[in-house]
Amino acid sequence: MTDIADDFATKIDDHTIQFVRILPGPIEKVWSFLEDSDKRGQWFAKGSLPGKVGETFELRFKHSEISLHQAPAPERMAELDKTGHSSTNRLLAFDPPHRLTFTFDSSTDPQTASRVEFLLTPEGDPKDNKVRLTLTHSKIRDRGGMLAVSGGWHTHLEMLRYRAEGQTPPAFWDVWRKYDGVYDKRYA
Repeated sequence: MTDIADDFATKIDDHTIQFVRILPGPIEKVWSFLEDSDKRGQWFAKGSLPGKVGETFELRFKHSEISLHQAPAPERMAELDKTGHSSTNRLLAFDPPHRLTFTFDSSTDPQTASRVEFLLTPEGDPKDNKVRLTLTHSKIRDRGGMLAVSGGWHTHLEMLRYRAEGQTPPAFWDVWRKYDGVYDKRYA
């Protein structure tokens, strides 16, 4: 497992963050972790993508199911972890195996909902079989939202890295605790 201690989000502006990860390929393997509900559920959230751009879909989050390793959720997240939660999203772009874009919880006005975009590109020498994943989360409403999604994405992307490397990730909440509060200082 590669140390990701310096893989923090870049704050692009007051409403946009971006993460970059280099993952083992091929690109189709990494894409499957974005497109396939079961594989996505191993690091982020389950839910089938719709058949057409513009349609809505649901993501179902259950953080305690992401890893075989378990740790208690922080007190403020305990009920959410116990019951799980869902979000309604709208598919904005779908270009396998390179681009996936969707609103993030468009239960609010879909025009003002934040947006998540994953871009996959080959990285470096083709014989090294590496893939650059760029995740951009834009239209984040406020600083509190930016702090929440930054720590959340950081944790989820660490889970993805373990999965892409064929390893079982540590307990989700143990990893989350490493980044809880870190972005508040980084974005000061």
